[in-house]
Order: sequence, then structure tokens, then C-alpha cells
Amino acid sequence: MANTIKFNATKRVANGSGEARRVRRAGGIPAALTRLDHTTETLRLDAHEFVMATREEAGDQILGELVIDGASIHAIVREIQRDVIDGSPIHVDFSEIDMTRKIRATVRLALVGEPDGVKNQGGVLTQMTHEIEVECLPSALVESVDVDVAALKIDDVITVADVKLPEGITVLTHGDTAVAGVSAVKEEEEAPAAEGEEPAAPEVLSKGKKEDPDAAPAADAKAKK
Repeated sequence: MANTIKFNATKRVANGSGEARRVRRAGGIPAALTRLDHTTETLRLDAHEFVMATREEAGDQILGELVIDGASIHAIVREIQRDVIDGSPIHVDFSEIDMTRKIRATVRLALVGEPDGVKNQGGVLTQMTHEIEVECLPSALVESVDVDVAALKIDDVITVADVKLPEGITVLTHGDTAVAGVSAVKEEEEAPAAEGEEPAAPEVLSKGKKEDPDAAPAADAKAKK
């Protein structure tokens, strides 16, 4: 089950980009909450409090208790927008949830183990899918699922259908989607030169007109006229 984190928020009366900048300058984070009836409310979070509460969370989708001006609801963080320079959160999107109704969310896939094809055959492990979409009750939601890749040999692939999910979670991502695989290292071979033939010298390309080394300098040519 995912950790439940408590978030304190206050309602915002004003909206717009100017108001969002004012909130950030005052040490807050602008946020939006989508209610169960699909209406939207704008909120303000304390930036330091939010960063400290989420510092150990690997993903953006976080199950939480959202306390708005003293009133508590269940909510999930759907997206955290971050500053492109320092990665600090600049906007948070919440969705209100009913703990008795299933929700859709994404779950991170964490590869565990060293593949046999890497350890004993010199192959390379590649992860193609990093998260999957699932459906479950909020109480069954997990932050990540471990995918054991230790048995993979060269050319072996694990698909979404092979991933073992905790009880109560239904995967929505197509089962044929490749999650991870081991492939052989491709080495580029240089074509051998023909017997008795010297390797070709590299071609040198120069800009401008090619000069004739035997030609007289332009200044001398004018002097002789």
C-alpha cells in the first residue's frame, strides 16, 4: 500500500499567472484540486512543508490526506510541475478520491537482480517500460512493483503480462508491452583491406578554392604585367 501523506492547504480567491507568482514569492506553491463532481478549486500549499513531506517519494502520484482550511478529504497527487533549473515544485495537481471506489493510476517498475545474460554472456540489459497504468482501490495502490530480471538470458524479454502485481491491482497497460530485455553487444567490424593493398589514407576536405602549388602568387603575376 502506498504511504498516505498529510498536506495542509488554504483556498485561493484570486487566480491567474500573476497570482501564482505572488504565491511562490511568498513561499507557497499554487495547486489545483479536481473534486469528485469534476469542479476545480485553486489552493495554496506551503513550499517547505510540501518538499519535506514528499522528499522520500520516488514518483509524483502520491496518496494523501488533503486538509483545506481545516476540512479533510482523501486525494491523490496527479502531477507535480517542477522548475526546469533547480527541480523545485512550482505547481501541484490533486484529484479528490473516494476510498470505496477504484481509481486509475500509474505504478513504477523497478528492475531487481543481475541478468544471467549480462553476468555470464556479456549482454546488455535495457528497460523499455518504466511505469504501467493500473486500476485499484486507493488502499491497494503501491508506489512501485519489483520486476525480477535475474533469469534473463540473451534475447530474453519480460513483458507486462509477466509482471507479478499485488492482490487487488488490475493492470490496464497491454500485456504484450515489453518491460525489459537482454541483448547481445553489437561490435562494429572494420572491413579488411585487399591482399597487397595499402589502407586508404583519410580524405581531407578543405573549404574554398584549391590552389595550385606551382602557380605564381597573385601579387607577382600583377607585377609582371
